[in-house]
Amino acid sequence: MAKVKTTFFCQNCGTQFSKWQGQCTACKEWNTIVEELVQKPEKSDWKTPTTASKRAAVPLLVSEIDTSKEPRLNTFDGELNRVLGGGIVPGSLTLLGGEPGIGKSTLLLQVSLGLPYKTLYVSGEESQKQIKMRAERVNPNNSNCYILTETKTQNIFKQIEALEPDIVIIDSIQTLHSDYIESSSGSISQIKECTTELIKFAKETATPVLLIGHITKDGNIAGPKILEHMVDTVLQFEGDRNHVFRILRAHKNRFGSTNELGIYEMQGSGLREVSNPSEILISKKDEELSGNAIAATLEGMRPLMIEVQALVSTAVYGTPQRSATGFNAKRLNMLLAVLEKRAGFRLGAKDVFLNITGGITVDDPAIDLAVVASILSSNEDVSIPKDYCFAAEVGLSGEIRPVQRVEQRILEAEKLGFATIFVSKYNKISLQNTAIKIQLISKMEDLVDFLV
Repeated sequence: MAKVKTTFFCQNCGTQFSKWQGQCTACKEWNTIVEELVQKPEKSDWKTPTTASKRAAVPLLVSEIDTSKEPRLNTFDGELNRVLGGGIVPGSLTLLGGEPGIGKSTLLLQVSLGLPYKTLYVSGEESQKQIKMRAERVNPNNSNCYILTETKTQNIFKQIEALEPDIVIIDSIQTLHSDYIESSSGSISQIKECTTELIKFAKETATPVLLIGHITKDGNIAGPKILEHMVDTVLQFEGDRNHVFRILRAHKNRFGSTNELGIYEMQGSGLREVSNPSEILISKKDEELSGNAIAATLEGMRPLMIEVQALVSTAVYGTPQRSATGFNAKRLNMLLAVLEKRAGFRLGAKDVFLNITGGITVDDPAIDLAVVASILSSNEDVSIPKDYCFAAEVGLSGEIRPVQRVEQRILEAEKLGFATIFVSKYNKISLQNTAIKIQLISKMEDLVDFLV
């Protein structure tokens, strides 16, 4: 056994120091450096079950490298497959983070119960009875998922050698500890050591490993930043606990795009995949109300129709309020300035409240036109026909600017039954014989003429 030594780690960013100091020179945080005992073994006790993986790597010419498509394991969850890029890559490490109680454990347990492969679900936070109760609620009919409640990595690897699962799920990485490190679970050194052991196991046996990770109060993955660099994929499970909808995003993906997202609905029986997100983002109403407009936006490669609501009223307390939920408040102020300067609407003495329905946050500039339309509708108290939708960016001089992939937005609006879509005159559109009317506008005054 190697000699025990003491090192100092920053609990915020994971930077290592030889001695204690008050401020971390890397992240500039104060009083975050903690002394930890580090004890490294001469060799790991993880035994590679196959001799083929023991062959040493040799350099190859680029032309000699096999470029055949990598095999992927189907998760039988359309939203998760979309975010991962088509399924789970053998030998990959995937890290899933999110707020407490958002549904991380429920999502992976639900996926593991629906897989036809032999799956090992390792939990360091719940007992087997607790997991059994949730499994009966989510998917009571499954015989391929094994549950193990253990936190010591050496014991976990012994069970893995005996069981030889196709997929391993760890809930969570912050609860694991290794005998080779003399520090508590969740510390910087323990997280790094346990993740290193899991990476070695995954790469040598081509067994995919899915990790659940805690997050800090700032929303970042808890532990050292190097944890996100070590794994292959980092997924973030987002959503407001007051809403039933959850969004799964990829912040890092070595095997696919980071622009995709998956949408789920939290129900009593688990998470339901939402294949048509527009159904939850557009409110169902019979009468037409002022201040509502529909925007055709994109999240990654996925077109969405979202509802923008605006309320314009006279400022009671002298100083007008500007409030935006799900939209950038600074961009809202910019659009209000454009309306006042270019279209002549006096909004400087009025309160303006803006809301994106469904509890989601949108940063696509293509919803600018819908935001302007909803503000005009509320200010003039004139309702916008519910079969109108908008997809364009608004410039500072009042011009209507083109947006990317406008044809994909038009086809989505047509599929959902909209009659007219307002887009920029400068978009190059090659669609012909569409059931939806494409209204081309070039400046703010054109939109005012249609709506007011």
